[in-house]
Amino acid sequence: MNTKTIATNRKAKFEYSLLEHYEAGMVLLGTEIKSIRARQVSIAEAYVQTDGNEVWLINSHISPYDPASRMNHDPKRKRKLLLNKREIRQLWNSVRQKGLTIVPVAVYLKDGKAKVDIAVARGKKLYDKRRDIAERDLKRDMARNNKN
Repeated sequence: MNTKTIATNRKAKFEYSLLEHYEAGMVLLGTEIKSIRARQVSIAEAYVQTDGNEVWLINSHISPYDPASRMNHDPKRKRKLLLNKREIRQLWNSVRQKGLTIVPVAVYLKDGKAKVDIAVARGKKLYDKRRDIAERDLKRDMARNNKN
């Protein structure tokens, strides 16, 4: 399978503990897929909402495709995500639990089709973030010492 990562949400791994990952397709317009292939997409402020029947990617930014001029799309429109009914039900049940949310982690092209990696996540507390920073610094120092 041919995959090419287009955009990642680096904040998601820092702000949340990622529990379960799902791969979802996106319902896109023609100009949107062209902008994604040109790497003109951002999911930094994006989030995922579900009502138990459908799943939506909200607040993601796909830049307008310049050659399309007036036939362009709205950059911040809601985009429907394509998942199985069973997966949607699992997401809905996990979101109803306290403290869990769904965050987009990455946008990538898989065999020419745009996909989103979404994850069920639990928000981290400040002390969890500090522990992650300390572990990252320790690993960096160990790697530096091993190199010398």
